[in-house]
Amino acid sequence: MRKSFYFITALFLGILFTSFSFAAIEALNFKSIQQEEDYHSLTQALRCPQCQNNSIADSNASISVDMRAKVFELLEAGKTKEEITQYMIDRYGNFITYDPPITIATSLLWIIPIILILLGIFFVLHRQSSTSTIKNNKNNIESEEQILTDEERARLQALLNNKGK
Repeated sequence: MRKSFYFITALFLGILFTSFSFAAIEALNFKSIQQEEDYHSLTQALRCPQCQNNSIADSNASISVDMRAKVFELLEAGKTKEEITQYMIDRYGNFITYDPPITIATSLLWIIPIILILLGIFFVLHRQSSTSTIKNNKNNIESEEQILTDEERARLQALLNNKGK
């Protein structure tokens, strides 16, 4: 009974720890040290489309594995870093780089929120100033009513009564 317990425990632990050995280790044969450096700099500079905040070097997503293989394949074909980066941009868009170029679309992403904030500030200040103007006008009317003589009040009342008819 004890031997079977130890055997099952050892088997379970063996299965548990072998799952870590399935992680892929890329063994690439580079033609030169420069090619290896280019590969590492490119895989660090390109963003994983699935993970979004990881480079393709740091991601184990299947698309990152494919992209790393394509980078290696293009380097083997003699392409430059710029050509490989442009190939990835053409295929995945400007998002693939951590430093996308300034275009109309990216400019709008920065300009529109700033305009909306400025418009909000303008409307809040305008509303406050119009509210204070109304209060000042009300105070002025009340103070003008105190300035009127009895004769002027009677005339004002007569005008208001005639207007209502």
